[in-house]
Amino acid sequence: MVNSFCVNPSVSHFRQYCESLVQYKRRKSIEVNIGDVPLGAHHPIRIQSMTTVDTMDTQGSVEQVIRMVNAGCEYVRITAPSIKEAQNLAEIKKELRKRGYTVPLIADIHFTPNAAELAARIVEKVRINPGNYADKKRFEVIEYTDSAYEAELQRIREKFTPLVKICKEYGTAMRIGTNHGSLSDRIMSRYGDTPLGMVESALEFLRICEDLNYYNIVLSMKASNPLVMVEAYRLLVKKLDEEGLKPYPLHLGVTEAGEGEDGRIKSAAGIGTLLEDGLGDTVRVSLTEEPEYEAPVARMLVDRYANRATHKPILPVKEIPIDPYVYNRRLTHEVVNLGGHHVPRVIADLSQVQITDYKDLRCIGHFYLPEPDKWRMNDQGADYVYTGKKPIPFMLPNGLKEIRDYAVWLQSDDRENKLPMFTVAEYLKASVLHPQINFVYFSIDEVQPELLAKLKHDRTVVAVIQTDNAHAMAELRRLFFLLIENQVHIPVVIHRVYEQTDEDHFRLYAATDAGGLFIDGLGDGIMLRFGNASSKELMLRDADVANKTAFGILQATRTRMSKTEYISCPSCGRTLFDLQSTTAMIRKRTDHLKGIKIGIMGCIVNGPGEMADADYGYVGSGPSRITLYRGKEVVKRNVPSEQAVDELINLIKEDGNWVEPEAIEQHMYE
Repeated sequence: MVNSFCVNPSVSHFRQYCESLVQYKRRKSIEVNIGDVPLGAHHPIRIQSMTTVDTMDTQGSVEQVIRMVNAGCEYVRITAPSIKEAQNLAEIKKELRKRGYTVPLIADIHFTPNAAELAARIVEKVRINPGNYADKKRFEVIEYTDSAYEAELQRIREKFTPLVKICKEYGTAMRIGTNHGSLSDRIMSRYGDTPLGMVESALEFLRICEDLNYYNIVLSMKASNPLVMVEAYRLLVKKLDEEGLKPYPLHLGVTEAGEGEDGRIKSAAGIGTLLEDGLGDTVRVSLTEEPEYEAPVARMLVDRYANRATHKPILPVKEIPIDPYVYNRRLTHEVVNLGGHHVPRVIADLSQVQITDYKDLRCIGHFYLPEPDKWRMNDQGADYVYTGKKPIPFMLPNGLKEIRDYAVWLQSDDRENKLPMFTVAEYLKASVLHPQINFVYFSIDEVQPELLAKLKHDRTVVAVIQTDNAHAMAELRRLFFLLIENQVHIPVVIHRVYEQTDEDHFRLYAATDAGGLFIDGLGDGIMLRFGNASSKELMLRDADVANKTAFGILQATRTRMSKTEYISCPSCGRTLFDLQSTTAMIRKRTDHLKGIKIGIMGCIVNGPGEMADADYGYVGSGPSRITLYRGKEVVKRNVPSEQAVDELINLIKEDGNWVEPEAIEQHMYE
């Protein structure tokens, strides 16, 4: 049997976007000068963010920029939606310089070439969006002949060339930043809503720059979906190489990632996956929070790679058995409810704590209700619990299975409902196995021909893989490749342990290591352990963090939707309502709607596009005015903001997608 979905590109083909899968090496880009903080080449990965204060509020903008710089921002972006905001960038810059701050400023431009041309004379860098710099978004499908399409490209050249010439004259850098949600109708009509369309959108503008001998350019391929974002960046690097274009620096970011732990996990899944492959020269984490909170998160992601090149060597790759540019899930056979067509499962690692009471399982989403003598499971209830050498002394709910170390399992009274976890040595010599499902725990160093031969033909095995390599994701990915190369189609659970770290680092590291694998279609389950607490109370708290993070990673990688997803922008000077409080209010009233995606956008610039895959949209259309969307379709315009959340809920109810919270509370099982 072969993996019919996979291609087998050669190493040289793969290296068009990444020099090595197993030896960390950052991609070498050209140097781009941005004020006195150069980017790319041998320079460190830079941190940046974007202001949220109205650009016309000079003093407020200056104070916020200073807070951002003090938090670690090396570049600061400010929106310039029209001429008047572009003009005021000069006042903001003047005041910052007077106060001793020389941070390079970046003007964020949409729709308005004249604002870009003015800003390019003032600030160190301009960011233009190729989806709306020369086009208007109307969600129209247009059939182009080749000659008609070429005429459109000529129109773009005429509109874009003046900005390029100004940037050359003033030494201003430029970011050509594609957004998945704001691709032009022209690009959508020819390439569809695809990573290829995102790449081609940027390349159309980049080719003009190179024709004019302008190279002070940074590129980005942002999307709110980490899978799309990762594929687009990889494809971009490949296309640059194929066309003989310069290796421009890359600005990494997941748009509209959201707030809190969800925003951090989603950002890390996308950004971290690319950093693992050595891609990325500057990072912006987009959170629906104050911008000074973004820089420390970006710094945590970036600092992980400071000494990554010294990691333990990993088995070399001869052929790449997956297509890194298109998502396909690794082919596996089904073992009970793991692998095959099943969504990835969550195994809670409680092996370090002795569970003695029903209430101890609350941390993994299982709640005992004494009055009716029933169990309730929430949407983040773990599927399995691994207890190692510390078995649980009471009967578990039917929705939860316990995994014990093999020696403990052998002594169990109920070896049918309890499940064994084997070491490699135990598995190879075991005479007693579970008839349906057996977990085998190993690292790449333990893989041997005898083990592969047995795994290949045993349809009861689920592998649980781990690593202690600093380049963890790469080694685990190499282990997956080893299984694919040997046609071993067993389901695989990814296990990661992070003992010496805090909650923020844990979420970011786990979302990178495990999330990157799920983005590549690798993984049928996840098991995380966090912390090294000495008390039971703190151990259970850490288990709660690990369980929520595991479900968050699956949600972020679109492999298992267990809760409402919010696609919310980080706010900027264009925002037309209080985005943070509104997002919190919408979340409070809708976060029980499992699997529903709600876009919450501050303005019309990126809103309709960036939330294009959302089920419902809440978009600022004027001061205290909201436009509601069903998918890409406008349903209600100019709704007063004080009524808009109720109207959003009414829309969800009209579609039959509303469930009362009380009904969910009543979901129980014996």
